[in-house]
Amino acid sequence: MTLLADRTPALTKVATTFGTAPEPLRPLALAPRLTSTVAKEYVHRACHAEVFITGSEPLSDTVFAVTAQWPRAHTFFSTPDGTRHDPMQAAETIRQAGLYLAHTRFGVPLDHKFMMWNLDYATRDRQLFIGATPTDLTIEARLVPQPRRTRSTVDFTFSATVRRGPYLAATGKARFTTVPDSTYRRLRGARPENGSAPSAPETGEPLPPARVGRLRPCDVVLSPTGTAGSWHLTPDLRHPILFDHAGDHVPGMVLLEAARQAANALSAPVTVTPTAAATTFHRYAEHDAPTTITARHTPGEEPDSLTTTVTGHQHGEPIFTTVLTGLPDQR
Repeated sequence: MTLLADRTPALTKVATTFGTAPEPLRPLALAPRLTSTVAKEYVHRACHAEVFITGSEPLSDTVFAVTAQWPRAHTFFSTPDGTRHDPMQAAETIRQAGLYLAHTRFGVPLDHKFMMWNLDYATRDRQLFIGATPTDLTIEARLVPQPRRTRSTVDFTFSATVRRGPYLAATGKARFTTVPDSTYRRLRGARPENGSAPSAPETGEPLPPARVGRLRPCDVVLSPTGTAGSWHLTPDLRHPILFDHAGDHVPGMVLLEAARQAANALSAPVTVTPTAAATTFHRYAEHDAPTTITARHTPGEEPDSLTTTVTGHQHGEPIFTTVLTGLPDQR
């Protein structure tokens, strides 16, 4: 049994401790670096959840180590069976990396407009399987500036090697031109944004999701024309990812999605996963003009894959051309 008198020194010590003013906390010189995405403005996204780039470090004047992360589940970038990352997520990641480095390494102001002329990607299917944690990626990115057209214009090519741990997951390249907002407005005039674009002409119901390799009706961007191998481009302008923010033309990633869906519609009931694509953008796809998407199978280099050439036209003029290589799934 312990008597109160025996505990008095301990109580006195506790009372003395609690009665002493605490020492002021010393701020750390630098907060520990933890994983987070870069600012959404650098990759031209309105929603933080759609940012895949997490940081970068310079390796030389033109070569950079970029980090990225893909979530285990995404509402749009997904495959029908849900076991793998969507290969087109690699295209979006490459696009974001190019924009991010242009702003942070070339010093392109945030209010400048980007014109994307090309976007190519190729993926390794075995490195797209979804694991027990989000997929962390490292990207060796190379920026090559082209001769300036004007003092305020930046034209550059961008190439990327994407690795998942030590393994090659994807490669890609793109070409961009940036112009000041004032120059862009002179070039474009008063074009309607997707939030205020005139209603699209009546084209009937969108294609069934299963026919274009999709699960949800809201993700379908094509409607039938009545002609084999040809469809209307009819995306939902309120789509939270395809139209993440307002713009005065149809985004390039929407056109790439239309190409993927056209390849699936052409080969239905066989589903095609687009493991690689090479895309050239010829001109802007306007909101207020009907767009026709056509697809045809073409010879490819890989015997087990299916190659499809997809084109988009407005008023008879080409908007974009994509050559897709996909793995057919008989299921």
